[in-house]
Amino acid sequence: MTYETILFTIEQGIATLTLNRPERLNSFTQAMHLEVRDALKRVEEDKSVRVLLLTGAGRGFCAGQDLNDRAVEPGAPGVDLGESVEKFYAPLVLTLKSLPLPVICAVNGVAAGAGANLALACDIVLAAKSASFIEAFCKLGLIPDTGGTWALPRLVGPARAMGLALLGDKLPAEKAEQWGLIWRCVPDESLMDEALAMARHFATAPTKGLAFTKRAMRESWGNTLERQLQLEAEMMRELGYSHDYREGVAAFIAKRQPEFKGE
Repeated sequence: MTYETILFTIEQGIATLTLNRPERLNSFTQAMHLEVRDALKRVEEDKSVRVLLLTGAGRGFCAGQDLNDRAVEPGAPGVDLGESVEKFYAPLVLTLKSLPLPVICAVNGVAAGAGANLALACDIVLAAKSASFIEAFCKLGLIPDTGGTWALPRLVGPARAMGLALLGDKLPAEKAEQWGLIWRCVPDESLMDEALAMARHFATAPTKGLAFTKRAMRESWGNTLERQLQLEAEMMRELGYSHDYREGVAAFIAKRQPEFKGE
């Protein structure tokens, strides 16, 4: 596929996906959804990829859905937004959550609506100091989709999640860090340097163990303690036979840097 709305590269184990409609604050169209889906499929299939870095071009990360792409006027027939969620946004979130490698999001500006919740679907979120998060759905008579109603209360608690969802106020990146919504807020000029440094770290890390950690954290929300302990035992049993565990122990004993293969 030839990409017109995103930029995508794979170099030294790092896949970088940049939303690239800066004139529209990287808001989603159907074409962008299809291109992002294709890029993520390439990430899944390319065994050299050890980490995914997601960011946006220009002055914003993502303003959510491009309303011009499904414009509807008062009195005109409605559009099936449920189909849009089922066909595009839900699969996007589930793919990011299930990728067997770390997903870093570098939020370089406003992240609004589905753009905010797209960022929250990633494993680690870094945000520039000038960035902000806006659950803008309430201003259109909608609900926080793209996993927002699931992620928000789990990240910041029910009271703050409800306020963000019902008021649609702008949440500055610094406060987002204080509330535990994101991992870290950094100076604007340092954002991509820090994101790339983290990506390089993950590109040489024990990827399978990190993938299992992602899955265990995700499944914990629906598990009893007993089931979660069983899951941990199952995962540790499998990881104990991995190359990376043996290499990690050998490197620790020899006091050298490990050379993980991600297996």
